[in-house]
Amino acid sequence: MSGDLAMLLRRAGFGPTAAELAAAERVGYSATVERLMAPVGPDRGAARAPIPVLGPDAFDDLPNPTVEERTRAEALRIEHSDAIIRWWLDRLTVADHQANEKLLFFWHGHWATSMRKVGSPQFMLAQHMKIRSSPSFRTMARKLVSDPALVYWLDGQLNTRSAPNENLARELLELFTLGIGNYTEQDVKAAGRALTGWKTDLSHPENAIFFPADHDSGRKTILGTTAHFDAYSLVDHLTDQPACARFIAERLWFRYVSSTEPIAASTLRKMVAAYPVGMRMLRVLFEDEEFRSARHRVVKQPVEWLVGALRQLRIRPADFSKQTLHQVVSGLSGLGQVPFAPLSVGGWPSGAAWLTSAAAQARLGFADLLAGLTQIDRLNPEELANLLAVETWTNRTYLVLQRAKNPRQLLTLGLASPEYLVN
Repeated sequence: MSGDLAMLLRRAGFGPTAAELAAAERVGYSATVERLMAPVGPDRGAARAPIPVLGPDAFDDLPNPTVEERTRAEALRIEHSDAIIRWWLDRLTVADHQANEKLLFFWHGHWATSMRKVGSPQFMLAQHMKIRSSPSFRTMARKLVSDPALVYWLDGQLNTRSAPNENLARELLELFTLGIGNYTEQDVKAAGRALTGWKTDLSHPENAIFFPADHDSGRKTILGTTAHFDAYSLVDHLTDQPACARFIAERLWFRYVSSTEPIAASTLRKMVAAYPVGMRMLRVLFEDEEFRSARHRVVKQPVEWLVGALRQLRIRPADFSKQTLHQVVSGLSGLGQVPFAPLSVGGWPSGAAWLTSAAAQARLGFADLLAGLTQIDRLNPEELANLLAVETWTNRTYLVLQRAKNPRQLLTLGLASPEYLVN
């Protein structure tokens, strides 16, 4: 039972503390799923991490900046970028409703949009809040189809009736709603026409601006249906497709259960029945025997690994100095995963992609940085296992841990161990 519970808490959230695991063991698996999926009351932990107020974008009202103005604006954008990364890492660490935060992080990777191209931290934070406030996938897709960050990221602002650009349409069908094989090239072209007319403006981070003169208002045939599709009716049409429900279920399985083994047909049917509410789909997944039998198949992504360690070591990003924050972000960058900056529109990799020799070296150095932020005078391998919610060490790892010269080295080795990395 404790093994199932530890896996559940690690997969559903960002790594349980010893106290959280003990509490779960007292109430059992079913009650723990209920607590995760339907937490009672407000998230008091998350309330300790208030959303940053950024003000306007640094380049707003600077159509032709001088060299000095551009330098100042770029510096302010970096400051704002640091602020939202610090805030999100802190919220992930202190939030009590861990399953909500983990699902939101999943959606961030699903609708992968990077600040590195978008540029505006205000755009990125506004997109984040749209995802956070969406009760279902359909609602989320409707909000994001005209989201300035996503529109700019996929060149939607260049898509007009006289100069079509299909980037956003293609990814909307392939990566966000239907998946490869469930649409044709003609569907992509027609969807591109439906998405014409949207422009981004730094003064309006909440929503892109629609220009009717640039929109193709003609009839389009998409997935066998002919209508005067626009962005919103297109999204409604796509999210109503049976293929969309299957695709989202498969993506949840891929990230929460296994990136190498396909979802079982019975599990897929039950998850599809719970669509479009992501948390309901997760409940079905966590209650399914296929999930409980899929141990040691998930490699923690770098952000999952970091936040789990921060939670267990009681370290808050809100307390980081500017130098430490930059070291942490640099560490995440070295591992290949920085919040608000997915590597591509396909999001981040999964599974063994995080287990390269280069990643192992980078993680060891990162683990030492985290260990240096803690104050632990005495520690042995058994106490370390309890601290990190690791069920047991293999004989090989245990021998390595026994050779540690001090608590910092012991903690560093534990954080970099296979037992801590693979769930």
